Amino acid sequence: ISGTNGKGSFSAMLGKVLCKAGYTVGSFSSPAITSVTDQFRINGEEIKYEELCGILCDIAPVWESLAEKPTEFEVLTAAAFELFIRRKCNIVLVECGMGGDLDSTNVIASPLLSVITNVQRDHMGFLGNTTAEIASHKAGIIKQGRPVLFGGSVDQDACHVIGMTAKKMSSELFCTDYSRLGGIHSDLSGTSFSFTGFGSLKIPLTGEYQPYNAANVLTAVEILRNNGVEIPDSAIRTGLASVKWHGRFEVLRQEPLVIFDGSHNPDGIRSAAKTIAELFPDTKPALLIGVMADKEYQLYADILGSLIDCVFTVKPDNPRSLSSEILAETFTEKGISAKPFTVLTDGVSEALSYVKKKRIPLIALGSLYMYREFTAALDTLK
Repeated sequence: ISGTNGKGSFSAMLGKVLCKAGYTVGSFSSPAITSVTDQFRINGEEIKYEELCGILCDIAPVWESLAEKPTEFEVLTAAAFELFIRRKCNIVLVECGMGGDLDSTNVIASPLLSVITNVQRDHMGFLGNTTAEIASHKAGIIKQGRPVLFGGSVDQDACHVIGMTAKKMSSELFCTDYSRLGGIHSDLSGTSFSFTGFGSLKIPLTGEYQPYNAANVLTAVEILRNNGVEIPDSAIRTGLASVKWHGRFEVLRQEPLVIFDGSHNPDGIRSAAKTIAELFPDTKPALLIGVMADKEYQLYADILGSLIDCVFTVKPDNPRSLSSEILAETFTEKGISAKPFTVLTDGVSEALSYVKKKRIPLIALGSLYMYREFTAALDTLK
């Protein structure tokens, strides 16, 4: 599974559906959100730390014997494949770390299905500056004679590149038809929608983008069914209704209302803005945000400015993080009150005190790399 946005939610939903259909489902995702073990799941459940340690110890002699030492992500990818073998998984969902063609996950010669959720501008320093260039990397997961699903057909440049690659690889190309979506309603408890051929459905995930991720999942189900995978309608309904996924418009606290969403690139931020506008039409929440320096963060003030009361900028604990001062300046230059914090816990503390006094929600946006640090800070504050 490749794509700029939506890979994690897609995997979580499809994994639950396949699990309810009776399969033993393994999944590997990135980045780690709560702990390193949450990248490795069997039937949607995070594996134990001891199991991961055991696998890493067993495969250590292999990587230590290599002249060119693998990266951390390459080691974790190898550990995931070893896990899937040991647990006798029937189907596995493998999420690319970045791009596709050169990603360490891209070693499966004949996948049941290749999925490219969408193509948007992100990781430009590695993948290129245009959606066509980025699509050429993501299209690297298309394999000879194997079907591919593309969920970003609205971008004609990306669609052309993926279509040409699919033709070259003799792969049947399917594109998600979002016109089949209807009756979308979202609140803090989740999202209901209809999808032609499947009727009305409900997912306990909030976010303007989630029905579109679900549409990708349902299209994938149709492709898998046509390739001999038995998935009853009951598994679709119960699987989607029971899905869990961290960091996607997730309600972390009710009093005051605190929500975390891992939107970190312009398209993700635009989707988050639509969700904020829909959920809080009469209230302007406070915003806490921290992003990586390689994102187009200069656009975020224009996207979010009219929807928010004020901004608390923080610096996630990652070497690629953007300075909180620089991020705050992009908001203040647009006339939006913004206060920077070098220490994330300090920012969370002040933001929490502020929203309590004003009786407004707090929305935390930005890199998933700060989810663990943010939730830890929240747990220490009353």
